[in-house]
Amino acid sequence: MTEKRIYIASIGIVSPLAKGLAATEARLRDNRSAIGPLDLFPLLQGAILPVGQVHEHELDESSPLPRTHRLARLAALQAMDSRSERPEAVILGTTTGGILTTEQLLRDSDRHKERYRYHGIGSVATSVAEAIDCCGPALTVSTACSSGAVAIALAMAMLRHGKAKTVLAGGADSLCRLTYFGFHSLQLVDRNGCRPFDADRHGMAVAEGAAMLLLTTEKPEAPLAELLGAGLSCDAYHPAAPHPEGRGARMAMEAALADAGLTAAEIDYINLHGTGTPENDLAEAKAIQALFITPPPLSSIKGATGHSLAASGAIEAAVATIAVAKNFLPANTGCTQPDPALDLLPLLQPTTQRVSAVLSNSFGFGGNNGSLVIGAPDSFPTQKPAPAHPALAIHGSACLTGAGEKTATTSLFAQGLAVTGMVAPEHLAENLPARFVRRLKRLPRMTLSLAVAAQQDSGFAGKPAAIFMGTGWGALSETYDFLTRLTESQEQFPSPTDFVGSVHNGPAGQAAILLGATGANITTGGGDYSFEQALFAADLLLGGGDDDHCLVLGADEGHQTLSPLLDPSIAPDTPLADGGGALCLSRKREGAHCLLTLPFYQRSTATADIDALIDALGGATALQGRCALVLAGIPAVEREAGEAQLERFIRQTHLDIPVICYRDLIGEFASASAVAAAIAASLLATGDSSTLLGKATTGDRHTILVLGLGHYLSVMEFSRP
Repeated sequence: MTEKRIYIASIGIVSPLAKGLAATEARLRDNRSAIGPLDLFPLLQGAILPVGQVHEHELDESSPLPRTHRLARLAALQAMDSRSERPEAVILGTTTGGILTTEQLLRDSDRHKERYRYHGIGSVATSVAEAIDCCGPALTVSTACSSGAVAIALAMAMLRHGKAKTVLAGGADSLCRLTYFGFHSLQLVDRNGCRPFDADRHGMAVAEGAAMLLLTTEKPEAPLAELLGAGLSCDAYHPAAPHPEGRGARMAMEAALADAGLTAAEIDYINLHGTGTPENDLAEAKAIQALFITPPPLSSIKGATGHSLAASGAIEAAVATIAVAKNFLPANTGCTQPDPALDLLPLLQPTTQRVSAVLSNSFGFGGNNGSLVIGAPDSFPTQKPAPAHPALAIHGSACLTGAGEKTATTSLFAQGLAVTGMVAPEHLAENLPARFVRRLKRLPRMTLSLAVAAQQDSGFAGKPAAIFMGTGWGALSETYDFLTRLTESQEQFPSPTDFVGSVHNGPAGQAAILLGATGANITTGGGDYSFEQALFAADLLLGGGDDDHCLVLGADEGHQTLSPLLDPSIAPDTPLADGGGALCLSRKREGAHCLLTLPFYQRSTATADIDALIDALGGATALQGRCALVLAGIPAVEREAGEAQLERFIRQTHLDIPVICYRDLIGEFASASAVAAAIAASLLATGDSSTLLGKATTGDRHTILVLGLGHYLSVMEFSRP
């Protein structure tokens, strides 16, 4: 908690209901559903299911960008309309990225690599940052249906820690075949629309949309509302189903209230997650009954909008803001007979009443839960600031490469020998219960192996407080297998198992289930900077308790078909490489292998950025006295720019130490920086950094830098305790 107030200065929103806050409010007052038959793409057969689709005339049809990107940019430009300040960061939640475009390209057997350049989920946040001229971090969160809310929670933490004064945060997702047929394969779609909390409810309606909130610690002239608190949790129960008693949902709500300094009795309205599926509504109802003696007025808007997945938490944060700003409560559209088994009475008609504080819930696959508290500006006392956190301390590490696990990889790397290639099958499920992994494919197996190894290396007996994971491309095997089977079966037999496994946060969710981690569970997807984004999130959210520790992982799989198409750094006919790394972190220095900071991460726009990076490290003179080794990450696609940046860095710091372009030895895959991080931690822990590649390092230098170069600049600094 902090003395800083976080204001919602403006909002951009587009949904099946309308475009813009005023039009959205008007449609909610009408209490009519915008759900209707799908017409975005043709079906090969079968009845058309109802969806929440944004009207085509709302989007820029001339744009070459995929639909998710256009939705996100539209919301962002709305939020920034008439705003002179540029946000210092963009944090966006998404699950679909450019998959709608990719699906059609694969169906057409189109193998032109350039046409897949917007597939990655990280490209959406980058596109938004470029559209609004934001030069700071552009972070991508992918925690399934809670992504938008989690993005806002991360923005709140960033503002509280003084990492920025203004952040644009929210979520965006488009309709696509993957989600349309995926949820249908799970039998979670109601053919009659969506009727949350109704006695006759049968499921959800997949939808699309976007909302972006401009958050600031500098009070605007007329703030819409104030972001008071946020709570994150993980069920650690099942890849797709919620905990039946709503355990994780309750934890998220309790954490949000505590973060805001409010009691349950001070909440005037609950914006329910309310998807309309029997199990989800029941779990949420049980969580609310356990937390509220007498629940306040509550409703879900998904009967009006459909479920816009990653965008839903941000869209509903916008609706919560409308509630506070206009003293207006939307109805639970679609519900005519509340289910008596739920023991809740959602609003059946729009209502006007005084609203000072709203609790907004968002829950997703993998048990990823996020709750936000939004209040009237300056209506509640500020909280006492929490003490500043010490640096992150690494207590355990692990990595997997074509050379094997950490010991073999580090030994070869230190000799200047390549560790490229695909991780061998026997390393993918080492030390894992056979029954647990038998239905898992390559990426989740790799993730679990890394998580268990890092936890064991730390010596910590307790469960991790949280799990953070970066993956550039997600579960490619599951995604490809789902889409291939969908096409080959003429859309008759999509695989529910592959659909659940295809979500980016699936592997981290599996790790939470295996290790019993019920705190924050956040997956980031920023391409070649995914691991750095996960580390950034961990540094913002990990508490300072001696018993608190978390896992930060980065992993990507090589896929024979998709990797050469999606990853711009993989040249045709280049042998594939994959792998990942994991760190077990706490704030406790005692017993730590080494310390870790991430002092710099921003978009690269000018040569002056190298100066800013050096300044963030304390200046050239300080670096000369402590830096023993530089591991530089230059993606092949950005080789020329990255080498120029590295040359400037060395020239301006006057460092005369070993400098290794680690991708030349590790291979070209998005999470190569996670492997470099594990190697750096291992070298410091064992003292092997005193000689590298046959060269002795100088004096008592005790720091290793892992640089990220190219479109974004980042630096991870590893040092002895």
